[in-house]
Amino acid sequence: MPGVYRLSQDLLLKEALDAAEKGIRSLAIFPSLPDSKKDPLALESKNPNGIYASTIRKLKEKCPNLVLITDVAMDPYSSDGHDGILRDGRILNDETLEILAEMAICQARAGADIIAPSDMMDGRVGFLRKALDGEGFQDVGILSYTAKYCSCFYGPFREALDSAPKSGDKKTYQMDPANRREALRELRLDTLEGADMVMVKPALAYLDIISDLKQNSELPVAAYQVSGEYAMIMAAVEKGFLNEKEAFLETLTAIKRAGADVILSYWAKKFCEEL
Repeated sequence: MPGVYRLSQDLLLKEALDAAEKGIRSLAIFPSLPDSKKDPLALESKNPNGIYASTIRKLKEKCPNLVLITDVAMDPYSSDGHDGILRDGRILNDETLEILAEMAICQARAGADIIAPSDMMDGRVGFLRKALDGEGFQDVGILSYTAKYCSCFYGPFREALDSAPKSGDKKTYQMDPANRREALRELRLDTLEGADMVMVKPALAYLDIISDLKQNSELPVAAYQVSGEYAMIMAAVEKGFLNEKEAFLETLTAIKRAGADVILSYWAKKFCEEL
């Protein structure tokens, strides 16, 4: 990812204020931690004085009207680089849910408006909803990564956060790119478990999945134009093959046309500047 998107806390606060002034109403933030803060159980993820929680608090103080969307997954904090607890080569789904719940509560206490579980553990939406409600955070929404495919387009993001798996891959819990029907099964489960919004990730290679979710759900559908999609377009722009504004407007229009109610994109601020 371009360096501008990996920011220290003070620079992130400036970026958030600038984005808000340009008309951005929501901001999704992700933590980047040094290896010294990582361990197999992601203990730093529930630290109320850690970099993520303190950044959430400061953002809400500086930009109280900005809706903060926070990430719930183990990989930024895990020495294994996986979204769940790894033991003997296996991801432990149910034990991971406890860690995700503590993480979500920590973020809610810091001021998160919407928590977004990106881990793809089974049953996590219902588990997190119950945990948040039990702590009095009934108004904190859940944006579920409902259809998160095991994609090559996450590469630049993982490089920026240094969160790639140290061994194996994420194919056992992220979705097979060839499987279209599983997205609808995940949609039904997330809806029953209490999700407030559902998301498809990545976006451009999965426009059919965005359309499927839109046609089969009354919930708002989000789509994430991920780091690899952004980098691919920008690389073509730098080579002179594409016009930046035209390429992003066309791709974002395609995502919207497929049915997305909400789009997460690294080009969002440029979009507001252009329009």
